[in-house]
Amino acid sequence: MRKAGTREGGIRFRQTLLSRYLLIILFAFMFIPVIFPLTSIGYMVMQKNANPQSDYLKYGNAASLEAMWHKEASLLSEAQPERIDGRLRELKQAYPEASVFWVDASGATRLQMPEQDRLPAQWTQADAIRFMKASVGGDPYTVVAFIGQASGAETGFMVMQMPRSVIEIQNPIGVDTPYYIAFIFVMFVFFIALSLLFFRHIRRRLLRLQAAMAVHGDDGLPMPVVQTKPDEIGQLEQSFNRMVEQLKAGKERERAEEELRKRLIANLSHDLRTPLTVMNSHVYSLRKEALSEAGQAAVKQIEQKIAGTGSLIDNLLSYTLMTSGRYPLKLERQDMLRLIRESAADWYPLWEQEGIEADIGLPDESVYWRIDKEGFRRVLDNLFQNVVRHAKGGRYIGISVEAHGDRQILSVCDRGAGMNADSGGKGAGIGLAIVGYLLSEMGLAWHTESADSGTKVLIYPK
Repeated sequence: MRKAGTREGGIRFRQTLLSRYLLIILFAFMFIPVIFPLTSIGYMVMQKNANPQSDYLKYGNAASLEAMWHKEASLLSEAQPERIDGRLRELKQAYPEASVFWVDASGATRLQMPEQDRLPAQWTQADAIRFMKASVGGDPYTVVAFIGQASGAETGFMVMQMPRSVIEIQNPIGVDTPYYIAFIFVMFVFFIALSLLFFRHIRRRLLRLQAAMAVHGDDGLPMPVVQTKPDEIGQLEQSFNRMVEQLKAGKERERAEEELRKRLIANLSHDLRTPLTVMNSHVYSLRKEALSEAGQAAVKQIEQKIAGTGSLIDNLLSYTLMTSGRYPLKLERQDMLRLIRESAADWYPLWEQEGIEADIGLPDESVYWRIDKEGFRRVLDNLFQNVVRHAKGGRYIGISVEAHGDRQILSVCDRGAGMNADSGGKGAGIGLAIVGYLLSEMGLAWHTESADSGTKVLIYPK
C-alpha cells in the first residue's frame, strides 16, 4: 500500500513540480488579498508613529489659528488698552510658543511678549508694509488682525507669530508613499522573477534531456543522462535511462543473433558443397551411360538444378561476408567496357544454348570507372544469371552504354515477364541484394524499371 503524501512512482508530493508551482500560485493569491492589506496597515501604523497627533493638532492648523486670532481681535472692539493687554497675556499663556504684540491707533508698539528688538517703536505705513511683506510665507507663521472694526482706524492691530513646526506636519501622511509604491512594485517583480526562474529551470532540464536524445554514442544509441531531482522530469530522465539500457540490451541481442545467423549461413554453405559435389559427380557418370532421350533430359535438369543451387549457395555466402564487412573491395580505375565484353563472352555460350538472343551495343572508345574488378564482374554475373533463370522466356538480353550529359549509363534489359511475375526461382532476391551492396560500395547508383514486357537495369556513377 502506498504511503500517504507520496505520488505514484515514489515521488513525495513536496518534491514534485506541481507542489512548487502551487506554492508560487498560492503566493500570487496571497499577494493581493493578504499581503496588500497587511502592507497598507503597516504603512498607516508607521505614518501614525512618525506623526503623532500631539505634534500637529496641538493648536490646529494654520486656518483654524487664523480664524481664532481674528475672532479674538473682533471681541476687543472699543476695549481699553489695559483690557487688550490682559487678553493678550491670556492668549500667550494658552499659546506659549507664540510671539504676540499689538500696535495702537497712533502707530505705537504696545505690549510685546516676548520683547522683539526688530520691531519699530513707532509704526509708519512703510514699516507696516515691510513687515507684512517679510512675513508672507515665512517662518514663523504670522497672523495680523485689526482690533475691533476691520478698518482698524481707531484701535490699531494685533499680531501673532507661531513657529510653523507647531502648526504644520513635519512628516505629512503620504510623504512615504513612493516607498510604499516601490515595495508593491518590488513584490510584483519578485513574483514575476520567481515564476521565470521556475520555468527557466524546467526548460533547461528539458533541453538537456533533448540534447541527450540527439547525441548518439559509438553504438548509435542515445547517451544516458544524470538524474538531478526526484520530480516529474527526474522520473522522465529515469525512464529515458531505462529505455537506453533496454535499447542497448536489444542491440546486443540483435548483434549476437546476427553473428549466429552469419555463422549458421557460412557453415551451411560449406556443408552443402560436399553433397552437391558428390551429386554432380554421379550426374557426370550417368551422362556416360546409355540413356533414353527422357533420361538425358532428366540428367540435364538435374545438372541445371545443381548449378542453380551451387550459385545460390555462393550468393548466400557472399552476402553473409558482405553484411559482416569481410568482403574486400579494391577500387581502381578500370575500363568498364572491357569488363562487360569479357563477362558477356563468358556467358554467350549459355545464352546461345538457352536460345537467348544477345544484343550488345557498346561504343568503341574506352569508358573508365573507379571500381573493383572482381566486384563489378560479380554484379554483371548476377544480372546475366537473373536473365537466364527468370527471363529466358523472352529470349532476349540487351547490353548497351549510353551517354547522358557527362556520364555514361550501363543498361541491361530483357523481355521477360517482369520482376512481379512468378518465375519459379527463389534466388533473385539475394542476387539483387548483392548487386545493390557492391554498387553502393563502389560509388555507383542503379535503377530498375520492370513491367510485363521486360526489365531494364540502369547502372551509373553517383
